[in-house]
Amino acid sequence: MQLFYDPAIVPPLHTLGEEESKHCIRVLRLGRGATLHIADGRGTLYRCRIVEDDPRRCTVEVVETIPDFERLSYALTVAVAPTKNADRLLEKATEVGIGAVIPLETEHSERRVFKAERSEKIITAAMKQSLKAYRPVLHPLTPFREAVLAPFEGRRLIAHCGAAHTPSGKHYLPEAIRPGESVLVCIGPEGDFSPAEVDFALEHGFEEITLGQQRLRTETAALVAVVMTSVVNGSK
Repeated sequence: MQLFYDPAIVPPLHTLGEEESKHCIRVLRLGRGATLHIADGRGTLYRCRIVEDDPRRCTVEVVETIPDFERLSYALTVAVAPTKNADRLLEKATEVGIGAVIPLETEHSERRVFKAERSEKIITAAMKQSLKAYRPVLHPLTPFREAVLAPFEGRRLIAHCGAAHTPSGKHYLPEAIRPGESVLVCIGPEGDFSPAEVDFALEHGFEEITLGQQRLRTETAALVAVVMTSVVNGSK
């Protein structure tokens, strides 16, 4: 399946942008009558037939509309401090399955500049390569306390490396969540969240968790959280 992305697609006829048209006709060498698929990023997949194979303005006709294509049974948001390897994290998280990513600005953040435009392109490319109709939402760089106070309908979890701050202790992520839940998981920078940040989150309804005994780098921890949530939900 050849998948393209266009959030503005409207049946029955649609013209791809110049870059996508060139890729379709010149690179993939698809011609009039060939079939391709377009995702709107919101869950709808369109099976299309090429009716005009212009490499600058490829026009297609929608022949089938497939709503909620491979929709996940859960909703996962990961809030994570940006790292040098953010591109790889966004790519792999999109492949595994994630609803949204919130770049966090924390007390110990090493990087306080986030290149959103590049990250958006990474997500789009990973979405197309992994044949998904849902495109993860990428939020702007958000101060930690602002992210904690933002409304969220679901479970809110914070992973940290220090000793537990609550009598109930830190719960192992796969044992803390239930299938079908909406979950927000916060992952700190290489220097971890500060004790004050952990306390602030716990005071505002977050639960503290652990990802296991291994010491993980930030991007690894975020991806592990994505994979663990996928496994708990029985994704295949």
